[in-house]
Amino acid sequence: MLKDTGSKPFVCKDCRRPFARQDALIRHERLHTRRSSNKNTTPLSPSTSEPTRADSVSPWQDGSVHGHDRTAAAAMQTPATQDQTWIGSQSEDVSGLHHGTVGTELDFGLIWPDAEELFQTIMSSDTTDQWQIPLGTLPFPPTVPPPSGFNLDSPGSFDDRGSSVGAIPSGEGHQAVHDVTEMVTSSSSSVTAAVKATSITSVFLDECLHMFFVRFIPTFPILHRATFVFRECTHPLLLNAIAIGSLYLGPKNAAGKGEALWRLAHTAVATSWQSLITHRGPYDVCKGVQLVITALLGQVYGALSKNQAIRTTSQVFRALGFFWARHCGMFDSEPWNVENLPSLNASNAEKEHHWRTWAAREIQQRAILAYYILDGIVAQMSGDSTSVRHVANPLTLSCDDAIFNASTADEWIVLMRSRKTEQPSFRLIFRSLFSPSSSSYPLDLTFSVLSLRVILEGFQSLILDCDENNVATVGVPARSDVRKALAQLHEGIGINTHLSSSEKLEIFLRWHTICLDTVTNSSLLCSQVCSIYGITQHLCGGNKAPKARLDLAKWANSRDARRALLHAVAIQDIVEQLPRGRAHVIHMPSSLFAAAIIYTLFSLAGLASVCLPRMPVWREVLLSQGDDDLVVGDMMSGSETSRYIRGELRGPTTGGTTRNLLYELNSMQKLFRCLASQWGIAHDMEDVVDKWISLCH
Repeated sequence: MLKDTGSKPFVCKDCRRPFARQDALIRHERLHTRRSSNKNTTPLSPSTSEPTRADSVSPWQDGSVHGHDRTAAAAMQTPATQDQTWIGSQSEDVSGLHHGTVGTELDFGLIWPDAEELFQTIMSSDTTDQWQIPLGTLPFPPTVPPPSGFNLDSPGSFDDRGSSVGAIPSGEGHQAVHDVTEMVTSSSSSVTAAVKATSITSVFLDECLHMFFVRFIPTFPILHRATFVFRECTHPLLLNAIAIGSLYLGPKNAAGKGEALWRLAHTAVATSWQSLITHRGPYDVCKGVQLVITALLGQVYGALSKNQAIRTTSQVFRALGFFWARHCGMFDSEPWNVENLPSLNASNAEKEHHWRTWAAREIQQRAILAYYILDGIVAQMSGDSTSVRHVANPLTLSCDDAIFNASTADEWIVLMRSRKTEQPSFRLIFRSLFSPSSSSYPLDLTFSVLSLRVILEGFQSLILDCDENNVATVGVPARSDVRKALAQLHEGIGINTHLSSSEKLEIFLRWHTICLDTVTNSSLLCSQVCSIYGITQHLCGGNKAPKARLDLAKWANSRDARRALLHAVAIQDIVEQLPRGRAHVIHMPSSLFAAAIIYTLFSLAGLASVCLPRMPVWREVLLSQGDDDLVVGDMMSGSETSRYIRGELRGPTTGGTTRNLLYELNSMQKLFRCLASQWGIAHDMEDVVDKWISLCH
């Protein structure tokens, strides 16, 4: 057997970096050649230049990319308009970069030039050393022979009574340590080998990072594109960003490459988080910020992965981000002082410094807030409580989206001057929403999309603190109070002047899903119906067995079921209305699946054809009383919504509009197929829905 001696005889003549293999050195030297040619080449004039890649039209300094240089070019590469719905455009080429995913390097400038260096790092023969667990991290000594006369029995200072340590032969103990070391080495090597086997190129990395910023970040704004600097990021963070970006590319092998990169990043975090947690960026307030962002991106990828093992891994490590954030003091960081805002007449260097310092503080806060969002979504699917108490969130609201999306320091300064000097905390917002007094904090008309999503997941956490019989934990508001607060939030979203129509649709999509869960537990319903009909699923409820058999007919004829159906129909309608480019928010798969569960239960109960109100009044849907708490006022209400909830809309002659849920479920199956091209978990959802449809026929 060949043994790795650790020798690196091949040395780069330019930077003196050693390599173990000559092919790795050749790839590395190619980077120097490309940089040298870029410096000495005169740009072609516009009239003679060849077509360039989207977003590569402007150079930048220090590897950073400014948003205003990219947005227009990104728009040009996408022929569809924002008003076009996403369903009809799924078969089109959404990346415009498919030619770059083949195994050969293409000879044109990269959008992110540093992607070449990242590629060399990943593909070099010493990659395994870079991702290896540091010696001494595990509580095992190095695998070197013990000194002569060294006894591996328990030390004399230990209490020998009942101890079995001394009974272990020294040879077996040494072999065990050696086996553990070999296991760690083999694991890291196999992950790296898998990456090399997928024909990943620097062009592929470049494309994926581009798609991450132009497709993912607009729907999950946690990184500041305008001040992002490639070489200031740790490699695991970049790998997770690239893995997410790979989901937006067309070629079938792109997802496999992305998964290989995700595994490499996960291995790096799992084995080297002790060193990553000490990393501090040039503008970060505290250490560990990039580790938290890395874990967040990895768990977003994992939670929506087609691979069940990866999904489980994401759930297991869900609470780690909160722990690391607290450990590093990210919750305790003082907000950026608005008094530091420079004037427009200040030097460019001063303005850039303050802008980047502010952006780093905002990114740190948004990373934690995004954890609250992901925590709620994963908890809803699993049916478990959230990792933390969302309503106790001490952080303040994120800044206005227009400020965060400013593309220059001057634009940022102008927008910052018009913002409020003080932002309330989420804890105060929740207290206000549940306060009966008139002195409660009013819902601001400028709440950002991110802040609204955090607030919604706070409601989700409260719902999950109730058991299947709607018995709430001590200190948790009753379901009726939660619904009142949700009705108030609905009005606030509707009159928010800073949200676009597509952003409101995204927010309402999640709002309806959470409202659905206030009247019935969608995760529990999925587990129950699959248990009744012997369907295997790994999407909802984990491995928990339903405690009671579901009476489909009784449930489908209840008021709560009719309320849930109204929300399910609204979810489907919103998904079909979302424009291209905003159709892949991370809560869409779970929301659509919750709607499919309700459709299925009605169809199985023999109520596939239903009469619904034409324009539901959502305040009435939320605030009307339940079956066991009927009031006279509810009975006297003559609106279509109230009559439907009472079961009085039974056909066209009684008002409303008829809808066939089984037909809609077949249509919804196509939506899951479209989603599957983006989020792998939709593959499993579509399979389960297909089995449900077979049962209904």
